[in-house]
Amino acid sequence: MSFDRLRIFTGNANPALARAICQHLSCSLAASEVKTFSDGELHIHINENVRGADVFVVQPTCTPVDKHIMELLLMIDALKRASADRITAVLPYYGYARQDRKDKPRVPISAKLVASLFERAGANRILALDLHAAPIQGFFDIPVDHLFATPVMIEYWTNMDLPDLTVVSPDAGGVERARAFAKRLTAPLAIIDKRREEANVAEVMHIIGEVEGRHCLIVDDIIDTAGTLVKGAEALLRQGAASVSACATHAVLSGPAVARIEESRLREVVFSNSIPLRDEAKNCPRIKVLSVAALLARAIESIHEETSVSTLFI
Repeated sequence: MSFDRLRIFTGNANPALARAICQHLSCSLAASEVKTFSDGELHIHINENVRGADVFVVQPTCTPVDKHIMELLLMIDALKRASADRITAVLPYYGYARQDRKDKPRVPISAKLVASLFERAGANRILALDLHAAPIQGFFDIPVDHLFATPVMIEYWTNMDLPDLTVVSPDAGGVERARAFAKRLTAPLAIIDKRREEANVAEVMHIIGEVEGRHCLIVDDIIDTAGTLVKGAEALLRQGAASVSACATHAVLSGPAVARIEESRLREVVFSNSIPLRDEAKNCPRIKVLSVAALLARAIESIHEETSVSTLFI
């Protein structure tokens, strides 16, 4: 692989992931400065020549979401004005993805607005990991490569070799994701039927599928406050499940999430490193993190070399 034109930059959201991607590509992380003035304004400076370069900016827009989005926008603008040939925004986590439709009067479609901002700033391409809803790809008028952490997760759970495994979708909207897991693991599928009364509050109604005496794996894309997860685990155990584990790509883990996981009867919760763990989560023995650096590195290599990325769309 030629590195003459390749440059990989990062903001402050998840520099450890960017460095790990560079290690897999055997290249160095490109030099830049992302500083904050005393009044809170951001200052970006690209510290090397990018004229004619194929540039990738690795930046999950995680907490604090607005600051990390601004870092990415300003970095893209700086690279564009420095005459980079192509700029790819690598989004291991896409903030505002859950606001992807107008589900009530007088609310914004925030996922579309953020997509427009990235385009207007000068991004030529998007590389995303596990968007909350696949149709978000259509919010962009530039190419979007949408990867999934499924291969990394499947490898882990295959090696665990749990007997009598049942894959569980936490809601009706996640059935497609859970079904893909179940197919790869040759396991039956169950669904948690729930009714959400308000944001971040869910009431579990009943379980669709056979879970009695089985080891259940709840599969999701995001775990935020963990309220839905813990209630789902309780419902499965009430139905006679032998154990309940969970996996999700994005460890948002806001508010009381870590405490809820620690106090629950969950056997294990597995995340990717798309978002850096909060300090309290790092000390939780029930939380495990798998790296998606190799997956993203392979995608970056394919995009840079203009070869197919479709083999990674699993």
